[in-house]
Amino acid sequence: MVEIADKMAKVVSLCKRRGFVYPSAEIYGGTGSVWDFGPLGVELKQNLKKLWWRDMVQRRSDIVGLDTAIITRPEVLRASGHEKGFVDPLVECKVCHERFRADHYHLVESHFAECHKGKEIKDNITPARAFNLMFKTFMGPVDSDDNIAYLRPETAQGIFLNFKNVLESSRQKIPFGIAQIGKSFRNEITPGNFIFRTREFEQAELEYFVRPSDAEHYYKQWIEARFRWYCMLGIKKENLRLRPHTTEELAHYAIAATDVEYKFPFGWSELEGIANRQDYDLQTHENHSGRDLKYFDEELGKKFWPYVIEPAGGVDRMVLAFIVDAYEEMEDSEVVLRFDPRLAPIKVAVFPLVKKDKLPDVAKQLYDELKKDFMVAYDEAGSVGRRYRRQDEIGTPWCITVDFDSLKDNCVTIRDRDSRRQERIKITKVKEYLESRLEKL
Repeated sequence: MVEIADKMAKVVSLCKRRGFVYPSAEIYGGTGSVWDFGPLGVELKQNLKKLWWRDMVQRRSDIVGLDTAIITRPEVLRASGHEKGFVDPLVECKVCHERFRADHYHLVESHFAECHKGKEIKDNITPARAFNLMFKTFMGPVDSDDNIAYLRPETAQGIFLNFKNVLESSRQKIPFGIAQIGKSFRNEITPGNFIFRTREFEQAELEYFVRPSDAEHYYKQWIEARFRWYCMLGIKKENLRLRPHTTEELAHYAIAATDVEYKFPFGWSELEGIANRQDYDLQTHENHSGRDLKYFDEELGKKFWPYVIEPAGGVDRMVLAFIVDAYEEMEDSEVVLRFDPRLAPIKVAVFPLVKKDKLPDVAKQLYDELKKDFMVAYDEAGSVGRRYRRQDEIGTPWCITVDFDSLKDNCVTIRDRDSRRQERIKITKVKEYLESRLEKL
């Protein structure tokens, strides 16, 4: 078994070596806590987002989608409270000028123990000051206060700004939701743990609008639904937990919040948060913009600001959790990523047994047919056993081998990643076989 202490290092190494995640701008020394998703990483991430969208939007009649702008007017973030309230307490080491979040005191202690042995922390650390996490930019040709804009720190505000637009165009009635997947940006003081906490990241957020009297019911319902979703996609239940926020932890807009946490190698940390945001957002944007953002409930015969239940997760964190949870090191030190097949970057790999006697021709023809419907790999380098191990390491659920018998009986051997079981089927039935296996999940 992989020791917890070095599992994270092995996961990070695998991610770079096999093309899941690369340091951004690595040839220039890298960009601090900014990452690029490689050929396999982008497929895993896309599969995850597609499954989230399928379950949150496509298969529900009460939720619609949205894709709002990243560049945000300061008035929006002033109204939402981000311009003043979206801050972390910042302290600085007087010796080397490294900066830390004051509420992450364990990092400060560790820093002084490792780098400044014998020095007193209290004498060599600056007083805490508020540090706004938002990235500021300018719109137009002049860098002036009149042209200030921000890169959004969350996708939620774009949803609230379009609440009335969506109501008028989609004719939804509460309870209903608006979902969005998109990039957000936070100038974190202490980012880290690989792709867990970064400065540029993707969020999958839902704002679910309900009657105030129904808010507690839907809050509990969404907590249960989001926990089940991770289990359904293969996360081990013992590696998940629900953690309600204390009163002191709650954001200024929330009356209640619960995190779905995952047991990462570095400890329990948030995957997704479910919050009861009350009517804070629509009310404050109405007050600041002067536009009516109330909902008219025909059944009750009155207007009001709906309460909002918000399940919001970090896609990059989800990717990391699914990789860590799938990672298994066998007794022979070979690595297997046991992804749910729906998440696997490559669904099937096709091999000719050897590179001669027309076997590559048959294998490439099958590869060309399958890639119309699936992400497929073709590999003819090395022994079949070595090719199996390469595919196991990236989580490919099925491998197909074209052998000499295939030239006679038009059959191929399909090998299952997890059971290692092999079965012989007709080439003409391969697509049907893969579709049926995926549909059963």
